[in-house]
Amino acid sequence: MLKKISVIATLLGVSLLSACNEDYAAMPTVDKVDVERYLGKWYEIAVIPNRFQSMCVADTRAEYRKDEGAIRVINRCRKQDGKIETAEGIAKIVDGSNNAKLRVSFFRPFYGNYWILDLDPNYQWVLVGEPSRKYGWVLSRNMKLEPEQWQQAMKTAEKLGYKISDFKQSPQINSIE
Repeated sequence: MLKKISVIATLLGVSLLSACNEDYAAMPTVDKVDVERYLGKWYEIAVIPNRFQSMCVADTRAEYRKDEGAIRVINRCRKQDGKIETAEGIAKIVDGSNNAKLRVSFFRPFYGNYWILDLDPNYQWVLVGEPSRKYGWVLSRNMKLEPEQWQQAMKTAEKLGYKISDFKQSPQINSIE
């Protein structure tokens, strides 16, 4: 019986280590991000649907502001009943990432990865994701993205192992202030 438990424990440990060893860390980000240029308002053009944004039906946007050594994050969206939902959080830059990796929390002490995977040289659109590829966003400074910009974002996403069919367009109807 003890031998059986030992074998099961070993197999379970190997399985867990294998799961932890997925090639998440190999996901490249942009070389560097100028935080000052990144700050400001971004409109969500597409998202991989997730539970924490499930109430959002349109007009999703994010705003980033400097806040005492961190970045304040203010997300807003329109719900089905027309009301505006607001979530405020904090982002911290990951050391050694040249500002391309952040840890974001809307409910401390829990933080999630926010990696800048592709970024327009003029900071007009961005592809954001994280190593598990369960979450992803395409954001733009404008309520619409040009077709060639969309194609570039999806090309990068696919190259990084995302299923581009997972990204769903986010309707932008009215700007939320």
